[in-house]
Parts: sequence; structure tokens; C-alpha cells
Amino acid sequence: MLEKTNVKVLDKVVVRFSGDSGDGMQLAGNIFTNVSAGVGNQVSTFPDYPAEIRAPQGSLSGVSGFQVSVGTGVYTPGDQADVLIAMNPAALKQNVKFLKPGGVIIVDIDSFKESDLKKALFETDQPFKELGITAQVVEVPVTSMTKAALAESGLDNKSVLKCRNIFALGLVCWLFDRPLESALQHLKNKFAKKPAIFEANAKVIQAGFDYGHNIHASVSTYRVETETARPGKYTDINGNTATAWGLIMASEKAGRPLFLGSYPITPATDILHELAKRKDLGVKACQMEDEIAGVCSAIGASFAGNLAVTSTSGPGLALKSEGIGLAVMAELPLVIIDVQRGGPSTGLPTKTEQTDLFQALYGRNGESPLAVVAPASPTDCFDMAFEACRIAVEHMTPVILLTDAFIGNGSSAWRIPEADEYPEIKPNYVPEELKATWRPYMRDEDTKVRYWAIPGTEGCAHRLGGLEKDYNTGAISTDPVNHEKMVYTRKEKIDRIAKDIPALEVLCDAEADTLIVGWGGTFGHLYTAAEEMNKAGKNVAFAHFRYINPLPANTAEVFAKYKRVIVAELNTGQFADYLQAKFPETKISRINKVQGQPFLVKEIIDGVTKIMEEK
Repeated sequence: MLEKTNVKVLDKVVVRFSGDSGDGMQLAGNIFTNVSAGVGNQVSTFPDYPAEIRAPQGSLSGVSGFQVSVGTGVYTPGDQADVLIAMNPAALKQNVKFLKPGGVIIVDIDSFKESDLKKALFETDQPFKELGITAQVVEVPVTSMTKAALAESGLDNKSVLKCRNIFALGLVCWLFDRPLESALQHLKNKFAKKPAIFEANAKVIQAGFDYGHNIHASVSTYRVETETARPGKYTDINGNTATAWGLIMASEKAGRPLFLGSYPITPATDILHELAKRKDLGVKACQMEDEIAGVCSAIGASFAGNLAVTSTSGPGLALKSEGIGLAVMAELPLVIIDVQRGGPSTGLPTKTEQTDLFQALYGRNGESPLAVVAPASPTDCFDMAFEACRIAVEHMTPVILLTDAFIGNGSSAWRIPEADEYPEIKPNYVPEELKATWRPYMRDEDTKVRYWAIPGTEGCAHRLGGLEKDYNTGAISTDPVNHEKMVYTRKEKIDRIAKDIPALEVLCDAEADTLIVGWGGTFGHLYTAAEEMNKAGKNVAFAHFRYINPLPANTAEVFAKYKRVIVAELNTGQFADYLQAKFPETKISRINKVQGQPFLVKEIIDGVTKIMEEK
């Protein structure tokens, strides 16, 4: 057999799968990601779903994409792809802009007939020329090769065509020297209850791999570097799953049963799905009739002594606001997960933004302070879900966990932790010596945290509600001086959480005079941009916030060290406005994007460079 030629050795490589929303691009991309993580690569993914439930087949609005970067030093799915797989003309037209110069395009040439070109609104019968493509195009008869591989399978034509994505996956596995054994295992798990479908896909993935061998002399192949990882068991995990697992870990560490009361909403529904599977771990996951019932059921569960959670996206957070205010007034532990998406109203259900920050901070009537935290990556969703639960239980407050569609649906390679790597969560129960004199709003005066009396605790019968209560007796009170005292007490309780969270850390070149600031799911893009700028001699520091309210105690001290503070976020400047109000002596510049898409690293570099060059 001839040796492979034109092998490119890269630290990391970006692959983008694209096709019709029924072509299985998410499945093919996920399997490739898992296989790559299994051989020691870092991975970062970006599933790019169409907003339409089922757009017309072959249309531009129905294109579904899945982008993944694999290799070393991977923190983002990549700005541009080294390899683009396009299963039809619409996919090519919508995604060719994501391809690097000199990249490779693999197309299913069987799907480029005249009728297919018309659906994608091409004006000529030469799509590659019409789009001005100069990349290396590999025309593969994916559909006919898939049919040939399954000619004797006995499957109907529709089932055969559903296997086209797996032929493309086999070809991509060959292109990047990925082991088929691992891919086959993932397919076996996927189709465990459909052995005939698994056997068909096993034939097809092998056919795609073999086809690659047959064309090896005419297409670039890639060898992707790996790095030594910390010993342990790794898996590819998306942010929503990591969030669910973090809640389960917190339940174990707090010694309180986990209750989720939620209503399905894109892109948060997978958290409900994952927890509904975990009855074996004592999880109670209830799909309620609406968002308000979701939060109210969780408040009731919290009063009863559960670790209570409700999950949603922006529209649902708005509906839950009155219930969250009740939890603030009752001073009950409650975790509210908001997987942010584009808005306002129904907005862009399948796209990502960071536009719910002000709603999380201020979206309730009256003075209703609560804690707000935000994970930085898909894997960090585990840690910050755990941390949200810890803060809620130990400080007797609602906590809003702001993730987003990018990290909720996106995935990274994750080392499964040991239980002893996480601290015990210590509920602030009524001390034994105070039970005889206890009242509902008796609190630890050092932390201002109310004691938690689980119903059934002897001597601690009580009611809570939405009306203001007396600071000492817990009875309903309309006294103006008492109300003011309770308002400031609830505020001070949240402020004091700052003593119980990590200090703000500065990364990259801490001695530079420019500080890039981000929060939540933008971490990978901002960190990569800062690293690339430093390598190019444009020295910058980088600080990323996972704790939003309260802010880390050293925030003012950090900001004071820098000539320029630049906040980059996927909204019109909400976090920048929040920081400017907190630290009026700091002049804050802004980089904003509200397109329903994550940042590109280049956008950050260009934006920061422009600000640095301003006089």
C-alpha cells in the first residue's frame, strides 16, 4: 500500500460538520469529539442548531452545524475550520465562510444535483466557482457509497440514507487517524436497542474509513498532537450534563435530597432530562405545568429540607421572578439555573447570548438581593453548579447560576473527579442550644445567615411567607424601622458572601497596563485572544469573573493596577455598566457582540488592539 502523502502536523485542528437538520451532524460531531478525547486530545465543541423545528429539506434555513477543535491548548471550537464537511449545497453555502484559507472541503457530490442547487438558491450549476472557493475540494459520492455498503442489509431506503452521516464520520476518522474501535463502541451504545441499525452503521463507518485509504494520495491528512493529561478517567461532557452532575455531587455533600422543579425550555431542557434519569441516586425531578409552578414547587421543597433547584432560560426566569422574590423574603436556599439564549421575548431559542445579567441581578420587585454566579466553560458547569448549591445552603439565599447556550450545548474533555476532591457543604441548621428560644428569622450575627429549621425539628414549628417579618419575633410586621432593618440585613448577608469566595485571579501578563475582563462562558475565547496577543508582543492581562454578586473582595484592588480595563461580553454592555457603577473611578472600555453567536478570537484581538491604540 502507498504511504500517506501531504500530512499536516498541527497542535490543534478544527472540523466543522454541516448538513440538513435531519442529516445527523450533531451525532457525527459528538462521536468524533468523544473519540478524540479518548486518544488524549483536548476538545471544545460548538453545536450550531437551526432555530426552525424542521425547515424544508435542503434549504438554507435548515442547515445544522457542529464545529469541534481537538488537540493541545484547546479553549475554543476555533474561529475557522481546517476541514469542512458539507452534506448538501445549502450546507456548503452557509458554512464555507468558516473555512480557513488552504483548508479542505468534503462534499457529498451525490447531493449536488440541479434540484439541490436550486433549493440552496444557487444561480449557476457550478457552486464552487460561484462561491469563489479556492480550497481543496474532495467530491465524495457519500450517498451512493452508503447505499452500496448496505445493499444486502435489508433496510429500507429511508433508513439507509440516515447512515450517510456515519460514512462521513468514517472518512473523517481516517483523515485524522482516529481509531474506529472507539467510534464503533459509541455507535453500539447509541443503538444498543437497535442491533440492526448498529450493524448497518458499523458497515458504513468502515466503508467511509476504507474510502479514505483509497483516496489518500489526493487529499491532505492530519496528525494532531496530544499532551500528557493528569491521570484519571476522562469523558466528553457538555455543560448541561455537567450542571446536572454538579447538583448531584452537591446533594451528596450537603446530605440533603435533590429536588428539581422545572418546565422544558430550550436550551435548558437537557438538565431536566439528565436528572430525571437519576432516581437511583435519590433525585426527584418533576416536570411542572409551567415556569411558575416549577419555581414554586422548588420553594416548597426547599422549605421541606431539600436541596431545591429550578432550571430555565431567559423567558422562564422572567416568569419565575415573583417566586424568586418570595425565596429572598423567606431566606430559603434555592438554586435557579438560567441557560441564557438570545432575546428579547422568544428571541433566538437555539442561539447564545449573555443578555440576562441585569434580569438576574435586578429583575425582581423591591430590594431583592441574591447571589449570582456564572461558569466559564462546559466542564466548569460542574464546579459552579456545586458552588451555587454550597452558597445557597450555607448562606440561606437563592442563587442564580448563569450558563448559556454555547457552554450548555458545547462540550469539553473532563476528568471525572473523586468525591473527596469537593468539600462538605454545611447547612446552617438551628444549633441545639438555641432550639428553646428559636424564632424563624433568628440568625448568625457574624454572617447574617438565618438558621434553617427543617419542618419536623422539635420545638421549631414555624411559617414563612411573602409579607415582611419582625427581625426578632418572625411575626408579620409593617413597622417602617423594622422593614428598613430587614432590607439592609438581607443585603448585608449577600455582601458578606464575598468573604467566602475565591479572590479574583489575573492571568497572562499580570504586569501589562491593559486588563481584558470577561465573565461566564466567554472564557475560552478571551483567554485564547489574550495568549495570542502576548505572543505577538501586545502584552495584556486577563481576569475572568465567575462570581458576579457579590464580586470577589479584591476586585477594586485588581482594577486599580491597570491603565485600561476592557470588558468583552455577548450583550450591549451589562457587566461593564455593573462594574462601572461599582467602581466609578475605573474607566471601562467595551467590546460587545449580540449576534446569537460566540465571539471569534480575532474579534477580541481586533477590538482590544483598537482600544490600546487610541490616545
